[in-house]
Amino acid sequence: MGYLRLAARLILFLLFLVFTAGVAVTVSLAEWIKRRPIDRTPYARFCFHGAVRSLGIQVQQQGQAARGPVLFISNHISWSDIPVLGGTAPLRFLSKAEVGQWPVIGWLAHQAGTLFIQRRSGKSARSREEIANTLRQGQSVLVFPEGTTTAGLTVLPFHQRLLWAAADAGVNIQPISIGYLRDGQPDHLAPFIGDDDFQSHLTRLLKKPAVKVGVIYHAPVAVSAQTDMDALCRQLHQTVTAGLRRIHQADGAHGESASSPITAN
Repeated sequence: MGYLRLAARLILFLLFLVFTAGVAVTVSLAEWIKRRPIDRTPYARFCFHGAVRSLGIQVQQQGQAARGPVLFISNHISWSDIPVLGGTAPLRFLSKAEVGQWPVIGWLAHQAGTLFIQRRSGKSARSREEIANTLRQGQSVLVFPEGTTTAGLTVLPFHQRLLWAAADAGVNIQPISIGYLRDGQPDHLAPFIGDDDFQSHLTRLLKKPAVKVGVIYHAPVAVSAQTDMDALCRQLHQTVTAGLRRIHQADGAHGESASSPITAN
């Protein structure tokens, strides 16, 4: 049964990748004809949502994304966080540069307007400036302030250096909690950690029954140049951690506000 499920989902996923590539090429052609850039976030949101559906991921959302631009922050568990969260709001991602080299996925990430960061290269100031400029242009950006993925049971301390981009651009920060559940328990297959590779992880995930993903949009938080960022990071960390606990609890995972799957607008 696992291999039949894998084959069906892979076929659907590959077909949707072809469709997504067609959307990306069409938008690129439109930009070339009009001689000006097009906001790709609505198209990316539609494609992310479709990718999640084709992979058999069931998303349960609480709360709503603020009307942008805002700097979203979230805990980070897997590569699948990107299509899951990208399907809930129009936004651009900050991702490690390695993702840009992945076959097909990397190209699509570039087409979706992903901002790539070189890790351990001392370029955080440049990334902060790029995020702030994107926010000033009216587009929301999502960053993962833990700096790495986790097993999804806890939330690592937040790094503050990129959060200053919100103060630079004069926008709010909206924290998000994301958690994966299987049979009512934290899922041990979804985390993308260690030396795992994308193809093997995708295969293992698709062979199993659908994973449920809880997403909680918390209230936005104001930030300015005078903000005590150390205190704010602690506050944001507490908020995201509390949200993850709610997702792991039965009432948080199956409550009234979380029972409706996301829809693409």
